Amino acid sequence: MPRLDDLTRPPGRPARILYGGDWNPEQWPEETWAEDLRLMRRAGVTTVTLGVFSWARLEPEPGAREFGWLDRLMDLAHAHGVGVVLATPTASPPPWLGHRHPETLPRDEDGRTEWWGSRQHFAPASEAYRTHAAAITDALAARYAAHPALVMWHINNEYCTHDWGDEAARAFRTWLRTRHGTLDALNTAWGTDFWGQRYADWDEVLPPRRAHYLRNPGHVLDFRRFTSDLLLECYRAERDIVRRHTPHLPVTTNFMPFWQGQDGWAWAAEEDVVSVDVYPDPADPRTGAHENALVADLTRAEAGGGPWMVMEQAAGAVNWRPVNRPKPEGLNRLWALQAVARGADAVHYFQWRPSRQGAEKFHSGMIGHSGEHGRAYRETVRVGADLARLGPRVAGSRVPGGGIAVLHDWDSWWAGRHEGALSDRLDQGELVRAWHRALWEAGLPVTLAHPHHDLAAHPLVVLPHLYLLDDRSITALERYVAGGGHLVCGFFTGVADPDDRVRPGGTDARLRALLGIERIDEWWPLAADESTDCGTFRGGLWTEELVTAPGTEVLASHRGGPLDGRPAVLRHGRTRYLSTLPEPAALRALLTEAAHEAGVRPVLAGLPDGVEAVRRGDLLFLLHHGRDPVTVRVPGRHRDLLTGTTVDDTLTLDRFGAAVLEEHP
Repeated sequence: MPRLDDLTRPPGRPARILYGGDWNPEQWPEETWAEDLRLMRRAGVTTVTLGVFSWARLEPEPGAREFGWLDRLMDLAHAHGVGVVLATPTASPPPWLGHRHPETLPRDEDGRTEWWGSRQHFAPASEAYRTHAAAITDALAARYAAHPALVMWHINNEYCTHDWGDEAARAFRTWLRTRHGTLDALNTAWGTDFWGQRYADWDEVLPPRRAHYLRNPGHVLDFRRFTSDLLLECYRAERDIVRRHTPHLPVTTNFMPFWQGQDGWAWAAEEDVVSVDVYPDPADPRTGAHENALVADLTRAEAGGGPWMVMEQAAGAVNWRPVNRPKPEGLNRLWALQAVARGADAVHYFQWRPSRQGAEKFHSGMIGHSGEHGRAYRETVRVGADLARLGPRVAGSRVPGGGIAVLHDWDSWWAGRHEGALSDRLDQGELVRAWHRALWEAGLPVTLAHPHHDLAAHPLVVLPHLYLLDDRSITALERYVAGGGHLVCGFFTGVADPDDRVRPGGTDARLRALLGIERIDEWWPLAADESTDCGTFRGGLWTEELVTAPGTEVLASHRGGPLDGRPAVLRHGRTRYLSTLPEPAALRALLTEAAHEAGVRPVLAGLPDGVEAVRRGDLLFLLHHGRDPVTVRVPGRHRDLLTGTTVDDTLTLDRFGAAVLEEHP
C-alpha cells in the first residue's frame, strides 16, 4: 500500500516534511482564496486538507452534486503548488439526511436523540447513513481521482460517535453472535447468573443503556469493543471506495490523542498513514511538552516505528477549555519540532484561517484574525522555514528502536473503567501517562507497545497497569523475562481474563510466580488525601497486602498504617513489582535504576532541567521547554541544521529554543 514516504520522499525530488492544515475556504468569500494560497506559499505550506465538513455543500439535497466550488479550489491549489489531502465529509451529515431518515441519528444511553446542528451526528450502524456516505465518497473519488492536486485521502474525522439506539442494538447482536456463537456462551461470558440477568432470546440483548444501578461489566466491555469495531467498519468501507479509484494514494483517518473510544492498535493496522490530533494545554508548557511526547511515542508505535502525521494541532488557543490560553511566542515552533524529533514527517494544523462564524471562530489558525502581520502568521512562516531546512535530512528517517517499551492495551483500559471498580481514581491511561512522564523526564528512549508485540528488542519493558491480561500476553511476558528481558510491573495487573472474570487467586498465578508474589490478600485503594510511607518515598492511589514468595527481595516496605511492615516494592530476578504509585521523583528514580540495570541509558547525559534530547536517524534534537536560557554540553563538533552554525562542545538554548545537530568534522 502507499505510504507517507511516497509523499515526503518523491522520486527525483528532495525529501520534505509535509506542512499545512485544514483549509475551510467555503466559509470565506471566494476572493480570499487566491490570497490564502499566496500566503501559504510564502509560509512554505506543502499540503492542505479540504472538505472535512462539506457534505451539505457538496450534496445540498439528496442525489444533487455541487462540485464547482471544489473544482476551483483543487485547480487553485495545484496552480500554486499545494497538494490536497481530500476528506470524505461523512463526519457531518447534512440536515436533510437526519430529517428524512431519523434512524441515521444516534441516541445516547438514555435513549435521547442527538440531533443535527453540530457534527458527528450519525448512527454508524444505520444502513441509510452508510448508503449515503458511500455514495458521496464514491462521487468524490470518481471526480478527483486523476486530479494532480490530490495527494492523500482523509476519511471522516475523529471517529468518536457512540450510539445506544435501535440501529446499534441490531448491529450489536450480530457482533455478539460472531464473537460468542450462542446465547449460552454469551451468558457464560457475561456471568449473567449474577442478579438474574440471563438472556433467553437474542432480541432481549440491547446496548448497555441507562439502568437502575450498576450495569453488567462484561456487557459494557463488549459494547466498547463493538463500538470501536463498528466505527472501524465505517472507515474501511469508505477507505475501500477511494482505494478502488486511487490505489496509488495513501489513506488515513485522524485519531484523537490517547483516547479511550478506539482500539488504536487495531485501527492503525488499517491505515496507510497513521495520523493524530494533539492539543496539549499551553497554560502549562512542561506538561504540554510531555503530552506531546507521549502521543508521539504512541503514534509512532502504532505506525510500526515508521513516520507518522500530525493531522491537527493548534497554532495558538483552542475554544473548548474553560479558559483558552494562546501559545506563548516560540512554543508553537518548539512543539512542531518536538513532533518531528519523535518521528513525524507531516505537521498539519487545525486550521489555516479561523472562521468568522460558528462554534470554532475562536479556535486559532495558522493565520489569525489579526491577519498576515499578526504573530500567528509570523510564527507560521518561521515553522515552515525550519521544516523546509530539515526535510532533506530528516524525512523518512527513524527514531532508533529498542529502548524501553511501555505496555498499553485498550481492552484492559475499557475493562478497568467499569463503574463497579474498587476505586474510581484508578485509570490505566493516567498511570501510563505518569510512568511515561517519569521516563521522559529521565531522558530515556521510550516507545509504547502492546503485550502481543515482539518485545525482545527492548531491554526493559514497563507495565504500569493492565487489569485485564489474556493468556497470550502472560505467556509473552514469561518468555520475555526468560529470554533475558527486564520487567517492571505495576499494581492490580493480571486480575481479569478477557471476559472480565477475576482470575483464580485474584491475580493470575503465572504472573505472581514471575513477580515473586505468593499471594495478594487484599487490595487497598487510597483516597485522594491519603498516602503511604514507604521509607524513602511516599506512595499514593493504591496499596496491596502482599505475601512474597521465597527468594523475593523487598526493596521498600510500608511504615505505619494498616499495612505496617508489609512489602511495597519487590524485586525477583529481572522483575520488579510496584504495589503503590510512588511520588513522581521516586517513580523516576525507581524506573531509572531499572533502566540502568537493563543497560538503557539517557539519550544525552547531564542535560539541564527542561531540556529534552531525542535522536532521529543520525541527528540529535535538543528541545528546551523552559523560559530561561540554558547551556547544554554536547561533546564534539556539530552543525545546527536550523541555523547553519557550528557547535563546539556547548550551545545555548533560549526560551523555548531548539537545535538539530549533525556531527561535523
